[in-house]
Amino acid sequence: MAAITLRDKIGYGFGDMASSMFWKIFGMYLLFFYTKVFGISPAAAGTLFLLTRIWDAINDPLMGIIADRTRSRWGRYRPYLLWFAVPFALVGVATFYTPSLGEGGRLAYAYITYTLMMMVYTAVNVPYASLLGVMSPHPKERNILSSYRMFFAFVGSFITFMLLQPLVDFFSGVFGAGSAATANTDAGISRAPAGWVAAVAVIGAICALLFYLCFRLTRERVKPVNENENTSIKQDLRNLARNSPWWILMASGLAALLFNAIRDSVALFYFADYVRITYKMPVLGWSVATIYLLVGQAANMLGVALAAPLSNRYGKKRTYMVAMSAAALLSALFFALEPHHLALIMALQALISVCAGYVLPLLWSMYADIVDHQELKTNRRAAGLIFSSSSMSQKMGWAFGAALSGWLLAWFGYDSAAAVQPGSAILGVRLMLSWLPAASCALAVVGMMFYPLSEKRVKEIAEELEARRSVR
Repeated sequence: MAAITLRDKIGYGFGDMASSMFWKIFGMYLLFFYTKVFGISPAAAGTLFLLTRIWDAINDPLMGIIADRTRSRWGRYRPYLLWFAVPFALVGVATFYTPSLGEGGRLAYAYITYTLMMMVYTAVNVPYASLLGVMSPHPKERNILSSYRMFFAFVGSFITFMLLQPLVDFFSGVFGAGSAATANTDAGISRAPAGWVAAVAVIGAICALLFYLCFRLTRERVKPVNENENTSIKQDLRNLARNSPWWILMASGLAALLFNAIRDSVALFYFADYVRITYKMPVLGWSVATIYLLVGQAANMLGVALAAPLSNRYGKKRTYMVAMSAAALLSALFFALEPHHLALIMALQALISVCAGYVLPLLWSMYADIVDHQELKTNRRAAGLIFSSSSMSQKMGWAFGAALSGWLLAWFGYDSAAAVQPGSAILGVRLMLSWLPAASCALAVVGMMFYPLSEKRVKEIAEELEARRSVR
């Protein structure tokens, strides 16, 4: 079987680059948008995130089942990158449109558009994730592909953070009330609705192009050991339910994603209501909050670059646990920072983000190992179903993280209409950027202690499957 090429690596990276550009908008900006621009309460936004993402998480295994049974001249998983590229962009733009409705009408519109967005995201991202399992049968090549995927994902996030705030400000001036539209800001970003929808439209067009390039540049190479496609959905689900490494990785991955979701959801609130520095970088127009996000993405990319060489040398499980332990300690230190400690804020953000960037590609690569583990035991390669579970855990982590953030803001007395927040609300924002993420990291470490697939065992599984394929 031919080895993966640079074309494969770059093409595969383009797919998560597109997904991440919108995912980071959802994670970093959507709670801020819904409360400060769209005009619903933090508690209502939190409930929206929970209900819509739980529903969407249910769709992930269904999409995985569908993808596993897809037959086309382009393969099983690649066609979805082509079919859903444009709908992904269009529904994303609709999500950031503010209709001229009352609060109840706007809330209903938010439920409809965000639910549709997550369903379209599932339709393209579950097959995309499953593609990793059929591009190469070799664990080390998958580590490399996973690292390329996450590196490009963070490049996409970096581009989003680099462009979104300046684009919102620019389009607010063009389509809004001129300087008056850009003057009404929080965390250094305009609250004019027209600016938001136009800025997201630009990013959506970039995403659609990247999905198409991913489709064109990748290939599906791995064929199932058992070509019999009569296995029932019920049997696939029963096999998955008996896969103990899958359960353990799901739990640990959920905790790791909860860590990211909580930190991301409150970052803009931290700068808008606690740091309260209005500085913007000359020419580029970046606020302090945007610089903070960019520092995080640059550090994420460094973490991703380290993931493959270090995990190939020391093992995925061990390095995952070390990275999450470090992230827990560093996150706890964040609580002690004062608004004038900007250098320390940026330094801790960089260090925490290196750890986060290191962990995420390991999770995706470990799911590919679980696909092999299940195929060896059941003679059935259900890559779409298993990778959809990783997407499901991602969405559940973000669902609970974003919902918890909205509810906690409300519980701590956050008032989105107030110019200055009460001390209880500020305390809540600080806790959500420090001790709560630290606790999530600790849970991720505990879960990973029980993960049974060592590097030696993964290599043995890959060799036995390769031997079976060679004698088909």
